[in-house]
Amino acid sequence: QVQLVESGGDLVQAGGSLRLSCAASGSIFSTVVMGWYRQPPGKQRELVATITRGGTINYADSVKGRFTISRDSANHAVYLQMNSLKPEDTAVYYCYAEAYSTPYWGQGTQVTVSS
Repeated sequence: QVQLVESGGDLVQAGGSLRLSCAASGSIFSTVVMGWYRQPPGKQRELVATITRGGTINYADSVKGRFTISRDSANHAVYLQMNSLKPEDTAVYYCYAEAYSTPYWGQGTQVTVSS
């Protein structure tokens, strides 16, 4: 079992920045992939960015060049630095981890970008 707790969501103006954090606990050493997904209002959950234990990173095209994912293995955390935010980035952001082919999700943190 892996437990994930997100923080850092907020209301921000377009063009602003936010940093999301996700703290992992439990069977954290079995995690292969960690990352972030988001669910905009009225839409399905979508990939934002993932990072493997080996450091391979994958971004959604819509956030490339604006968002940066990082992983702190020592502190069992993953972060998402979001710059140049747009109203279309408004969503509930979920931390994600995969361990032994099992997905785990955090409770979500709201990010709202005003125009």
